[in-house]
Amino acid sequence: MSQDKKYHIKRTDKETLKKWYHLMTLGRAIDNKAPNYLKQAIGWSYHAPFAGHDGIQLAIGQTFDKESDHLFPYYRDMLTAISAGLTAEETILNGISKATDLASGGRHMSNHFAKPEFNIHNVSSCTGNHTLHAVGVGRAMKKYKHKGIAISSQGESSVSEGYVYEAINGASNEQLPVLFVFQDNGYGISVPKKDQTANRKVADNFSGMKHLRIFHCNGKDVFDSMNTVEEAKAWIIENQKPAIVQANCVRMHSHSNSDRHELYRDEHERNYVQEYDPLAKFRRLLIRYKRFSEDELQEIEAEVKIEVKKAHKLALAAPDPDPASIYDFVIPEPFVSTKYPDGLHAEQSEPKKLIEGLNETLKAEFRHNPDTFIWGQDMANKDKGGIFNVSKGMQQEFGIERVFNAPIAEDYIMGTANGMSRFNKNIRVVIEGAEFADYFWPAMEQYVDSSHDYWRSNGAFTPNVTIRLASGGYIGGGLYHSQNLEGALASIPGVRIVYPSYADDAAGLLRTSMRSEGMTLIMEPKALYNDPIAAAPIPDDFEVPFGKARIRKTGKDMTIISYGNTTHMCVSVAEKLQNELGISAEVIDLRSLVPLDKETILASVKKTGKALIVHEDKIFGGFGGEIASIINEEAFKWLDGPVRRVGSTFTPVGFNRILEAAILPNEDKIYSAAKELAEF
Repeated sequence: MSQDKKYHIKRTDKETLKKWYHLMTLGRAIDNKAPNYLKQAIGWSYHAPFAGHDGIQLAIGQTFDKESDHLFPYYRDMLTAISAGLTAEETILNGISKATDLASGGRHMSNHFAKPEFNIHNVSSCTGNHTLHAVGVGRAMKKYKHKGIAISSQGESSVSEGYVYEAINGASNEQLPVLFVFQDNGYGISVPKKDQTANRKVADNFSGMKHLRIFHCNGKDVFDSMNTVEEAKAWIIENQKPAIVQANCVRMHSHSNSDRHELYRDEHERNYVQEYDPLAKFRRLLIRYKRFSEDELQEIEAEVKIEVKKAHKLALAAPDPDPASIYDFVIPEPFVSTKYPDGLHAEQSEPKKLIEGLNETLKAEFRHNPDTFIWGQDMANKDKGGIFNVSKGMQQEFGIERVFNAPIAEDYIMGTANGMSRFNKNIRVVIEGAEFADYFWPAMEQYVDSSHDYWRSNGAFTPNVTIRLASGGYIGGGLYHSQNLEGALASIPGVRIVYPSYADDAAGLLRTSMRSEGMTLIMEPKALYNDPIAAAPIPDDFEVPFGKARIRKTGKDMTIISYGNTTHMCVSVAEKLQNELGISAEVIDLRSLVPLDKETILASVKKTGKALIVHEDKIFGGFGGEIASIINEEAFKWLDGPVRRVGSTFTPVGFNRILEAAILPNEDKIYSAAKELAEF
């Protein structure tokens, strides 16, 4: 069918029109009532009125099919959500943040609507970031040959965000069934559109993208909106390509209940937008063309009043969230190994390098679960598998549908992983979040958003994603190639963080991560990828549990705690202390930072009385500070000296090897600190 063919939608029978008018009247009744809840201190402390967007929002909801589509509404999409299937009670429960709110159980801001069983997704307050999730769902639809579309709805100003461009570019490049709806009311809070974009219609910013079709409609008009959204959906399904619908709307009220639009809109403009009220226009049309009488419309309006009143009473009677529930749904329970409960083994086979352990485990898990995917930069170019070849040979075995390149857009890599995992709970996604860990910072918006998805949705959704990052220095890499991130990232709840030192632990932690629900960040010490010092025998089915440290050397005089590159230095220093000074040092390899094995740390410190924490990251603000605090709070009475730390200087890591050596920890620095602590 030609791209120019029009799909004329004629759904003007009386029952359909009655349903539309009922939905629009219901939405507007709740929209108008919402500020009263705040005035009465009942809730709805954030409310973004949709009045003026009625036509396009009704159309999105009516076009959406909960059996086949996925909908990502934004915070102004109240009528969209109601039109798509939310009841009046469910809408009010969200507004007043009750425990039975379907979107989040009161954990997320009001006016963020969702209904997981209908595939209406909970989105964050980071405006427009759900475009990436919609693209991820669209990718899954394409790969599983699913007949449906992903719908992402937003205001025109959020299109200025870089990740929105990444999403639309990616959907265009991958030719995915995604509908992006821009509800253009001319303002981003108080910022007029002219300060956002040079084009009068923001959708025209994307007019040069191949495989993308742009539709325009009057978002205030029910029939034009309905025809356009239906046409766009039909075009997407037939062509399996993305589309944008730009809907011109008006914002009849302030941006939200914390905004005063009279400060930046004059009286003439405020009166002008009231005159374009879509609901009033639709009502006039129904009477003018004699589809309904005044009495019939009043009867519908009376029914809505009763419906809202009943919903209000039910919502007020619903339970409030329990304060004790704040610890629920931070992160799912992980896969539990029955064969290797402590993450230890007695394998006597030939040692394998760390990079071999990762590569072989990835392949084994891809064979184990056919719903496993991996993507990142440089992932699928002939024989190359990532910048360090960790995934070498995978595309040849598993095909381009499961192993593929991503653009140099880290937020896109992370965000589409979140989205793709929404399509099916069996899906497991592994991403190389960036070629080097230091380049992961552009993905932080999606990392943070994904980290609280499970908690924010009250347990309804968690991204089943493993993030691999080649971390650390000792390679002469300098800025953006040698830094450590774990100290900063460990402060964000909702993600497991592991940092192996040996090949067997790297393989075992990767397998456990890929078999678990939730997000895991694997920091891979790239300097050890091919270093024989990190090689170890690896059982074919090895699994390492999260939160279980490993004692690399037993001792009685001092505890040395480390992970990653510096673990090997600590083992060497412990042997030197024993041989030269007769000091018996116990070396703990944490393996897992979040969760942390406090029991092993505290038991060792209670035995030895002294603690030295060593890591490659900066001392100031590094993860070692958290360990030191735990020891001081929970093992202080057993200490015979101060808790000491060794790490990098509070500087970036320099490129010149002389500078790198001055900055990063080494055996001499560790030995000196251990000797001083022993003498205390």
